[in-house]
Amino acid sequence: MATDGVWDTIKWSLTFVRDLMDVCLYSYFSMTDDLRKQDPPGGRIEIRVVCVPIALVVGLLGFAVDFPVITVIAVLKGPYMLLKGWHRLFHDCIGREGPFLESICVPFAGLAILLWPFAVAGAVLASMLAGIFLGFYAAVVAYQESSFYLGICYIVATLSIYDEYSNDILDMPEGSCFPRPRYRKNAGLQSGSTTPSVSRPVSFKNPPSRSSSFTNPMIELKPLVLLDSLFQECRRQGEFMVLDGVITVKEIDDAKSGKASGRVISIGLPAYCLFQTLLRSAKANSTGILLEDNVTEINTANRPKDGFYDWFLNPLLVMKDQIKAQNLTDSEAEYLGKLVMLSGDAEKLKNSNIGPPPESELRRAELDALARRLQGITKSISRYPTYRRRFENSIKAISEELDRRDTNRRGSVSGSGSESTFGRRFSNQRSFKTKTSNQEDDQEVERDIDVV
Repeated sequence: MATDGVWDTIKWSLTFVRDLMDVCLYSYFSMTDDLRKQDPPGGRIEIRVVCVPIALVVGLLGFAVDFPVITVIAVLKGPYMLLKGWHRLFHDCIGREGPFLESICVPFAGLAILLWPFAVAGAVLASMLAGIFLGFYAAVVAYQESSFYLGICYIVATLSIYDEYSNDILDMPEGSCFPRPRYRKNAGLQSGSTTPSVSRPVSFKNPPSRSSSFTNPMIELKPLVLLDSLFQECRRQGEFMVLDGVITVKEIDDAKSGKASGRVISIGLPAYCLFQTLLRSAKANSTGILLEDNVTEINTANRPKDGFYDWFLNPLLVMKDQIKAQNLTDSEAEYLGKLVMLSGDAEKLKNSNIGPPPESELRRAELDALARRLQGITKSISRYPTYRRRFENSIKAISEELDRRDTNRRGSVSGSGSESTFGRRFSNQRSFKTKTSNQEDDQEVERDIDVV
């Protein structure tokens, strides 16, 4: 079990299920709560009742026109796609290029040749399905523009867009036999209609070179090295803050159970550690993010190819530049750190001593804005799939460390405590015996009096 990797596979499968459960039960509801609490960007949404019937009619017309026409275009171009794909695959097979470059990939590439007709059929079905949605979207355009004519223009323009896009994919001559009228009053909402064709992605024009990774060596970093460093810092800072009284055991328990009162732990503590990381990077004049070992640096050149860095690396670099531009003094950095830590709990922030705020109101507002941004980006990071599991492991480690220290502290005073307890017990027993003997003497005296 340990050598063939079965146990590791089972363990990582359970970890995947756990991360998926966190996404479904935590990340999803966290995003929906934010959307529910936010107001619409343009204020209240006003429904123009007069435009609704027009939009419905245009939507039905769009479905009646776009769906059959796009289906016909896809069916007519399907044989060309089939022959084009087979020609490319056989050319690669003869020249040992593409998927046939490695010998181990030849069986899979041969399977691709056999299954290519099914891929073409899937593309045709996907085009038919897209025709349904593209047709009904004409209702949205007609409603937004409050115009029946612009809705009809969108129906015709959709056919032209699909025809041009399919020509680009299949390397066919550019252009389309359909006109492409303007269907937006505001030209910024519509892509420029003067361009003759949809621009082809760069991946189609310039295929990647296989030797680039050997000619340009790069420092290998683990995909989630930033998260690992963040939670190591959370564990260390969390223990210090509990001992200093900044964080209570009740807040740790609330964070474990997911209560709102545990926000200081679940968001504030990671935000504080993230602030310390960015502050350290800014003071070191680092071009990227300097981790806690003061050696490892993550920047745009050596960042791992992971979705986490695609989403959060650039915002974190912007935050680091903003912190660097503030030229924080030691007192301001301490004030901002505590503000980042406690700003999620207004009552605790009010009752806590976070130090004197800056005298300038402008400076105070700038620090408040930085604290809110750090809290916001940390909340976004907390929705990443592996975050919840790592956070709970860190909280568990903090609790175990505190329990261990508490046990050692109690053990160190157990000797003196047992002696005092024994002394109290001994004195109580002595007083009890004395009191009992006195009561027996009193009873004998009373008995003698009664006899007399």
